[in-house]
Amino acid sequence: MKKIILSVFLFLHFVPTFACDICGCGVGGNYIGLLPDFNKRFIGLRYQFNQLTTQLDVQGNRSVLTTDEKYQSMELWGAWNIKEKWRVLSIIPYNFNEKFTEGNNSLRRKNGLSDLVIHGYYQLFGRSSSSKQNKLIVQGLWLGMGLKLPSGKYDVQEQKNAQSVNPNIFQLGTGSLDFIPSLMYDIRIQDFGINSNVSYKINTENKDHYRYGNKIAGNASAYYKIALGKDKRIAPNLGLAYENQWKDRNNDFLVHETGGDLLNGNIGLESNLNKLSLGINFQKPIHQDLGNHRIHAGNRILTHISYSF
Repeated sequence: MKKIILSVFLFLHFVPTFACDICGCGVGGNYIGLLPDFNKRFIGLRYQFNQLTTQLDVQGNRSVLTTDEKYQSMELWGAWNIKEKWRVLSIIPYNFNEKFTEGNNSLRRKNGLSDLVIHGYYQLFGRSSSSKQNKLIVQGLWLGMGLKLPSGKYDVQEQKNAQSVNPNIFQLGTGSLDFIPSLMYDIRIQDFGINSNVSYKINTENKDHYRYGNKIAGNASAYYKIALGKDKRIAPNLGLAYENQWKDRNNDFLVHETGGDLLNGNIGLESNLNKLSLGINFQKPIHQDLGNHRIHAGNRILTHISYSF
C-alpha cells in the first residue's frame, strides 16, 4: 500500500519547471516534468522542444542582429525507488541546437551531449487518511537534491566572438558543476490532487570564469486521474510555473543582458497502459522579462515514453 501511495504522490509533479537556464536555453537540461506511474523503477525516452528569439533591440523589437533559435533534446531517463523513503532519478540528454539570423541569412547548428543530471529525494512526511465522506486523502512532503554535471561542451569562443547580447545561450553545456535543492508538497483527495514545489539552482563558475546566474523556481499543478479499466488510466493536468534567474557573471563582472523572470501556463496529459506510460506537456509564456527585454521565450513541448519494471 505504501508503494502505491508513493507512486501516486510522485505521479504528477514538476521539479523544477525549467527546461533550460533562462537566457541559456539548451544548457540547463534539468527539467523533470511529469513522472510516469511506477512502483520500483522505470526507464524511457523523452523529447523536448524549446525556442527563443534573441538579440532584440533595446525596445524589444526585431533588428538585423535578431536570431530565431530552436533547442531540441532527446533524453534517456530513469528512476529507482530505494525502499520506501528514497528515490534516485537521472537524465542523459543529447541536444540539437539551431540558430538562424535573418539579417545575414545565416544558419548555425550545434549537436552533442549536454549536461547530465542526477536527483536524489527523501520523504520527510507521508500520510494517508479518510475524510468524513470516506474519501482517501494522501499527503507527502519530500526534500530533494540534484547535481548537474559538466558533461556538455562549453565553447568559450561563443563568448569571445559574440557581437551582441548574451553570448552564452548557444551552448551544449555550462561547463560548471551545479546544485539543485528542492522541496515538494502534494495533497490528493481521492482522484483530484494539487502539487506544489520550490527549487533553487546554485550555479558555480566554470573554468573559463563564466558563471550563470542562480535560479529560483516554483509551481503549482492540479491533476485528475480517470480510470479506463484495469491498469489503464489517464490524468489531465493544469498549472502555473514561475522562475527567476539572477544575472550571469563574466570574470566577476555582471552580464547585464541576462537573467529575468518567466511565468508559464502549462497543460498536459499522462496515460498509463499496464507498464507502459505516455505523456505530453505544453507550456506557454504568460509573462516574461528576460535579458532586459532583449530575449523572448516561446512555447515549450515535452513528450515521453517510459517502461516500468
